[in-house]
Amino acid sequence: MIASKTKSDRYFLERFAKLIDRDEVAAGVFLAPALVILGLFLVFPILYLGYLSFTGGSFTRAGVHWVGLKNYLRLLLTPDFWQVIFNTVYFTIGTVIPSTIIPLGLAALLNRNLAFTGILRTIYFIPSIVSLVAAGLGFRWIFQADGAMNSLLANFGIDKISWLSDSVWAMPVVILVSIWKQIGFNLVVFLAGLQAIPSTRYEAAELDGANGWQQFLYITLPGIQSTLIFTAITTTIFTLKSFEQVYIITGGGPLNSTNLLVYYIYDRAFAQFDFGYAAAAAMVLLLFTFGLVYLQLQNSTQE
Repeated sequence: MIASKTKSDRYFLERFAKLIDRDEVAAGVFLAPALVILGLFLVFPILYLGYLSFTGGSFTRAGVHWVGLKNYLRLLLTPDFWQVIFNTVYFTIGTVIPSTIIPLGLAALLNRNLAFTGILRTIYFIPSIVSLVAAGLGFRWIFQADGAMNSLLANFGIDKISWLSDSVWAMPVVILVSIWKQIGFNLVVFLAGLQAIPSTRYEAAELDGANGWQQFLYITLPGIQSTLIFTAITTTIFTLKSFEQVYIITGGGPLNSTNLLVYYIYDRAFAQFDFGYAAAAAMVLLLFTFGLVYLQLQNSTQE
């Protein structure tokens, strides 16, 4: 009896070993834990978000109920939503363009053999590792009514500016925080792209009499085209998911002038408990972000 059981166990072990030897099965076995985690913490939440966007009610005894496309129709008919979309577009453009141009210029300078280049790279990268909450608190202190910025302006005879309570100036302050935060990361990316350009191209251009600006236009920019696209897309995604700076500095005010899409979703879901409407707004953000990711993947495949 024991001998037959041993033979049976050995048979199944041999069959299992042969099965594992197949590349497809082995890959499936090793990928299974990661796929389960992705499914549980990524795919399922997205599917559940899509389901919530077609429901109304809240997580109470009354529960949720199916409302179809009503939440999406409410989005289209709500003026506050379009104000938030305008704010988000304004914030995105105001952040992405400087966060691309400034690091590119700094990277072009730091890519040369200058003194203290390593120290300067470290200094420029520090903002990237600073928490947005800490940065927001710092900038809120600087731009408050009696803060450092107004004290500096007073030295030049300029009257105090209500930076955080003025609907004109509040958004530029939030944009400034985001630019300050993003410059270091983009600088590193651009440096990597610049260092991948062969130095022989610049040497040949110098022999042909090309000046520094011509070398930048006809060698540097074409050489980092894919890096530029990557940086622009990743910075756009960073701005679209911005929340902490708005939450800490302005709270979406004044007069809804700094209310961005992610903060709007948070407010509707966890302050007003309108989960279906918030889920519909989140789906709009998700689809737009997926579009940006698709563009990035297309850019990667064309390299």
